[in-house]
Amino acid sequence: MRDIEKEINEKLDEIEERENVRILHAVESGSRAWGFASPDSDYDVRFVYVRKKEDYLRLDEPRDVIEWQLDEVLDINGWDLKKALKQFARGNATLFEWSGSPIVYRTTPEWKKITEVSRQYFSEKSAVYHYYGTANKTYSEYLTGDMVRYKKYFYALRPLMAALYIEEKHEAPPVLFDDLLVLDIDSELRTAIDELLEIKKRTTEKEENPQLPVIKRFIETEVEKQKEIADSLPDDHNRDWSALEKLFLEILDK
Repeated sequence: MRDIEKEINEKLDEIEERENVRILHAVESGSRAWGFASPDSDYDVRFVYVRKKEDYLRLDEPRDVIEWQLDEVLDINGWDLKKALKQFARGNATLFEWSGSPIVYRTTPEWKKITEVSRQYFSEKSAVYHYYGTANKTYSEYLTGDMVRYKKYFYALRPLMAALYIEEKHEAPPVLFDDLLVLDIDSELRTAIDELLEIKKRTTEKEENPQLPVIKRFIETEVEKQKEIADSLPDDHNRDWSALEKLFLEILDK
């Protein structure tokens, strides 16, 4: 039997050796981290790495991403620390999800500090726009026909629930879909979601089934609502990058 976690860690070791980097944090970022993987779901491994200090002073500075592997089982790529910190400063919701992933392949004390500092840079406006955009794109591309892939429902439901969580809690939402279900939602919708979760465990990625009216109606309504909310939220970006700048220099000096 294939030991995927062992294989992933071997790949991460290989990346460190060949790219001459140090991985600060590596997690699962896709449907497995969200808690609704299909039997044939791949592994979406994301990591943040740091290079040696002198590499950041080169005129021909290396690329700030490492795209390592993409096949039917493994999707592995990572971001340079400098890129990651800039994206935290811009309120990039993806980085906050990497920080909150329940499936961690490896991490470091430096990443713990980054997680603590990054809380100062969470932007409700950026996050709600991100989640609205993800849900809207999924709905328009995959969920308007009579027959749909049930997994695609979750790619719209989860971001919409995340946006609702932000509206209620005013903080970065949890990554696990089940943790978002603590929200007070309509009983009919909750029943439909519970049934969908059970069906999802037995269906493959590409299997199509009839639309579920209750869920479709919620997605249509909530997409419009979250767009209005995102438009109306004040610009809450923290433009003082000094805390991130200090942390970046501390990590490079190690």
